[in-house]
Amino acid sequence: NERLRALDDMMGGVLEVKKEDILKMDIPPPPFISKPEDVWNDEENKIFREYEKKVKELNEEKEKYRRTLENELKKIEASIQETTQNFDETVCRLSERKVKSEMVIYQEELKIVNLVYALLLNEELDTREAGLNRFLIKKEKEKVSCHLECCSQEKCNIYNINLEYGFTKDFADVPANLLDELLELYKHRPKTPVTEVFLGTANPYGDCSGSAEDYKDALTILMKAMDELDSPEHMPNGLDTSIWEQFCLARRNKVEIEELVKWKTLTLTEMQSFLLRRMDDNERIKSEIEDIIRELAWLREEKMKLQVNLTVQFLLKQGQVELEITEIPDYTDAILINKSVIEELNCSIMAQGEKKIASMVEYKDFSKEIFQLEWEHKKMRMQIEDLEQKARDIVTLPISKDRQLFLTVPNYDSCVANHISVMEQTLGFMDELHKKNVKNRQKKVKELRKCLSLKEQENYKLSLELKEALVSVSERRHIFEAADTQVSEKIAKQRYREILKQKHLQRLVKEQE
Repeated sequence: NERLRALDDMMGGVLEVKKEDILKMDIPPPPFISKPEDVWNDEENKIFREYEKKVKELNEEKEKYRRTLENELKKIEASIQETTQNFDETVCRLSERKVKSEMVIYQEELKIVNLVYALLLNEELDTREAGLNRFLIKKEKEKVSCHLECCSQEKCNIYNINLEYGFTKDFADVPANLLDELLELYKHRPKTPVTEVFLGTANPYGDCSGSAEDYKDALTILMKAMDELDSPEHMPNGLDTSIWEQFCLARRNKVEIEELVKWKTLTLTEMQSFLLRRMDDNERIKSEIEDIIRELAWLREEKMKLQVNLTVQFLLKQGQVELEITEIPDYTDAILINKSVIEELNCSIMAQGEKKIASMVEYKDFSKEIFQLEWEHKKMRMQIEDLEQKARDIVTLPISKDRQLFLTVPNYDSCVANHISVMEQTLGFMDELHKKNVKNRQKKVKELRKCLSLKEQENYKLSLELKEALVSVSERRHIFEAADTQVSEKIAKQRYREILKQKHLQRLVKEQE
């Protein structure tokens, strides 16, 4: 088709060229591009320049389009980032709102749980208290007080002894031998079958009416046996019949009383065992009642605590409560205090602090005064020591004549002035005398100088003579040595004396010089 072929050749097969297609566009190179440039003619060079121009324009278009796309990409990325940030902020707000909503819900649920727990605990305590009260009433009904009144074995024994004493009084008229025989018969008892009673198997709470029937049966059997003993066959010889009948009546009375005592003793034993059992039951019930009373008191105390120690929820802001430890503290024993109480306490603490500071300043000033007084006291003590030392020095000071005059003469200044005038006169006189002595000494010095000059002249002469003598001595020594002669002792002594004399003269000359 010519139209499609023309569209493919001119427009690349599309009616509208999009900007995205610019990147796909490519200018075909001329066919002579494979040839070397030296072989190209002018037409080919012109075509190649046009080709380069088109390629350059296409590259510029591509670069512009690339920059446009980069700008659009940056705008899209910025819008995406902004949208993402807005979405994140919205999600954060919604999550915070959700957390706050859940927090409020959990708080309300916690309140409901605490209320339900308090109600259940209160109901349980009430139920327990009601049950304990019913149990206490039941135990108080079961509690009985047992009071038994019965005759004791000692009273029965005393009564038997009184009967024996009464027997001797009643039969005092009977002769002694018959009385002894009657007393033996009085104590004699017939043989009767013994009935055994098992107290342990008897019902302690049952009726004891069977014991009276047994007592009557035993008494009947005993009376039948006593009929045999009361027969006249057993009566002692020589005893009156009336006395024997009286004796039989007394013995029957005694036997009846003994039988009654025996059965009363058995009854007393049963009653005592019954009493012990009831007392044990009573003690057990008392202990149970005391336990119930203690538990009731504890329940009332717990109810009072529940009514007083209420659970209150507080919403604490984050960062408002500072904790030194990482663990969450237990606020079960916390107490709610009004803010005004804390402020009053802080004011009182500040007032006490100011008072303490004032007292510390006062104490500091007072301590300074104490230090100053101690320093003055120390200074005074040192002055006292100095004065005492001066007093000791004055006491031990040697007193001269001048000091004695100063202490004894009343007008010491005039005395000193007179003494000074006398001393001045004495000094004047001594000056004149000194001048005279100086003049005399000067005269003597002049005379001594004259003598000295004369002595010097004499010494000079003697020195000359000495030199001559020494020369002569040396000459003689040489002559003596040359002659080699022996000198006699007299000549040697004489020479020795001359030498000593010469030395003495030399010493005198030196002293005079």
